[in-house]
Amino acid sequence: MEQKSDKDGWQGFLILCSKIKSPEEFKRFFDLFLTLEEKETIGGRFLIVKALREGKMTQREIAEYFGVSISQITRGSNALKIIDSDLKEVLEKLL
Repeated sequence: MEQKSDKDGWQGFLILCSKIKSPEEFKRFFDLFLTLEEKETIGGRFLIVKALREGKMTQREIAEYFGVSISQITRGSNALKIIDSDLKEVLEKLL
């Protein structure tokens, strides 16, 4: 049997996610696939990216307000700097 790569698994996971239609389905789906710690990490990353996009707080204020580390905020900030314009547009619409 051919061994599947991590990329195949990630791509399959994303395709599966794209078929989910409601927030309740997402919740149940992620309850199956993610630990509580993983969900908290993703939730924290969401809050960081959202706050950085809004631009109303400094990084230090974000860290204090959400109880996250400056290094987490730096990673989020660096990720935002390298995304393409299409994703920036999507974030503007969705956030």
